[in-house]
Amino acid sequence: MTKPTLPELLHAAVTSVGGVERPGQVTMAEAVAEAIDAPSHLLVQAGTGTGKSLGYLVPALAHGERVVVATATLALQRQLVERDLPRTVDALHPLLRRRPEFAMLKGRSNYLCLHRLREGMPQEEDDGLFDQFEAAAPTSKLGQDLLRMRDWADETETGDRDDLTPGVSDRAWSQISVSSRECLGAAKCAYGAECFAELARERAKLAEVVVTNHALLAIDAIEGAPVLPQHEVLIVDEAHELVSRVTGVATGELTPGQVNRAVRRAARLVNEKVADELQTAAETFERLMELALPGRLEEVPEDLGYALMSLRDASRAVISALGSARDKSVQDEDVVRKQALAAVESVHGVAERIANGSEWDVVWYERHDRFGASLRVAPLSVSGLLREKLFADRSVVLTSATLKLGGDFNGVGASLGLAPEGTAGDDVPQWKGLDVGSPFDYPKQGILYVARHLATPGREGSRGDMMDELAELVEAAGGRTLGLFSSMRAAQAAAEELRVRLDVPILLQGEETLGELIKAYAADPRTCLFGTLSLWQGVDVPGPSSQLVVMDRIPFPRPDDPLMSARQKAVEEAGGNGFMAVAATHAALLMAQGAGRLVRASGDRGVVAVLDPRLANARYGSFLRASLPAFWYTTDGAQVRRSLAAIDAKAKADGL
Repeated sequence: MTKPTLPELLHAAVTSVGGVERPGQVTMAEAVAEAIDAPSHLLVQAGTGTGKSLGYLVPALAHGERVVVATATLALQRQLVERDLPRTVDALHPLLRRRPEFAMLKGRSNYLCLHRLREGMPQEEDDGLFDQFEAAAPTSKLGQDLLRMRDWADETETGDRDDLTPGVSDRAWSQISVSSRECLGAAKCAYGAECFAELARERAKLAEVVVTNHALLAIDAIEGAPVLPQHEVLIVDEAHELVSRVTGVATGELTPGQVNRAVRRAARLVNEKVADELQTAAETFERLMELALPGRLEEVPEDLGYALMSLRDASRAVISALGSARDKSVQDEDVVRKQALAAVESVHGVAERIANGSEWDVVWYERHDRFGASLRVAPLSVSGLLREKLFADRSVVLTSATLKLGGDFNGVGASLGLAPEGTAGDDVPQWKGLDVGSPFDYPKQGILYVARHLATPGREGSRGDMMDELAELVEAAGGRTLGLFSSMRAAQAAAEELRVRLDVPILLQGEETLGELIKAYAADPRTCLFGTLSLWQGVDVPGPSSQLVVMDRIPFPRPDDPLMSARQKAVEEAGGNGFMAVAATHAALLMAQGAGRLVRASGDRGVVAVLDPRLANARYGSFLRASLPAFWYTTDGAQVRRSLAAIDAKAKADGL
């Protein structure tokens, strides 16, 4: 038999899902196949509706070698494993004459731990913890969740938290899960042969396609202990999120509560002298944290440096003592010791990292109303790490609906450690950027309206003119509005004001779970949904509900954001434009994601309204506008209100 061609395979896959082949999808599939075969690296922007999942899955499955697909969101992971991959494998089986296996792999804490479920959580005598299964009242929400999880444990084949419906709180889940550091290891655990996390890893080793998340990909790259199976091809979907997810994994934190917990866990297992030294270091650190003011520490103060070195040295001594600790009077001694070791190692790692200091790290204090002060450290940049760890020895494809910012891929490429496209050099990963467009006719389906006449927004204070403009737009649209705000305070103020002014339902993020809010928003087209960051990227509601998408202001990072301001300063010191490289790129990415909420299907019509005149007036406005879909652009508010009223009238005439 002759080998099936890529167009034949793509046609079979698209037909199996009841879809229609689109030029952008074909172009993408061909480019992905070329990158895999070369091997080389590809950044591909594929707009909403392109069908990008099949655009990379079909050439990946045709290749025949192991492929890892990493995504940012749970929704896409589930879509791939539960819908796209089963259908695609079935469709390609007659042509490929084989049935590729696929599997999902997540971090260990996402799986139920049978040891913790059946043996219980080790008790900390002075921490007030108790066996939740015994002590939690069955009538309480926690007690009900624990009983339900116990029943679920006897039924589930995966032990995966995301297969538990309805879900449970983090507090409830923590009673039956462990981190990788707390895990005894399959060889030492009485339940190692049945372990859900170990079974998932075994399935991944046998699979041709492994679906994982950005965080696990980052852990695999950063920590040097491989958690993903060897693979020849890496595909990163939702790639616009990768840098922030990798930064999150590479960020360390120290809090007084965390340090005191480590002291309590270790105290019963090591000699009194070693435990006292860690206790003393913890008390010194806690006293300093009580006085900590939020902000970046360009240099670690002498008293903090001393406290961190004391924590580092004391925790190192405890780690050494724990390695030889054997106290049979402690029930489940191995489990207790492993838990203590994990807690102390975490303290040691962060204290040592900050105490030693590095020009490549940013250190700052944060203060939370509820949790108090914390000391944090994050890499100034992850680009070098990604260049070294991600792009070596394999073909990498990165895809998203928003990778091309300001008209090219170089901004996103630089954040990933890639030199400008086409740059030659032996040590420079070669890559290609490709925009396959979108099947939507953006200039005919949408309007980009910038309220040029409004006052420039300040850092604080009410914006009466903006509120008037917002009310007029929402009224003209008949509701049907997704309001994307730069802060929760701004979203709350707008919701309170418009609930008084207008006769349309207004939902506010935080007043219900996000899933319930989106369900209610989609169910009644007259409803408005106001919220902040997660709405900019997490809402997929085609049809008449989102005929107006409003952004209250350009979402630049806060001027007092320690990490962003440090990155901006570093670019400037290297001779670059820090504002454009960091702040404007951050804003462009979010605005592109936000504007993408408007047109989700070929029949969608509407307006993206930006209530910030800087998008029209400032020099950087053209860069931001070039990052958005190619909507028809205007600053004429009267025209926009007429258009919204006409769209609303048509939707009502259609019974929507």
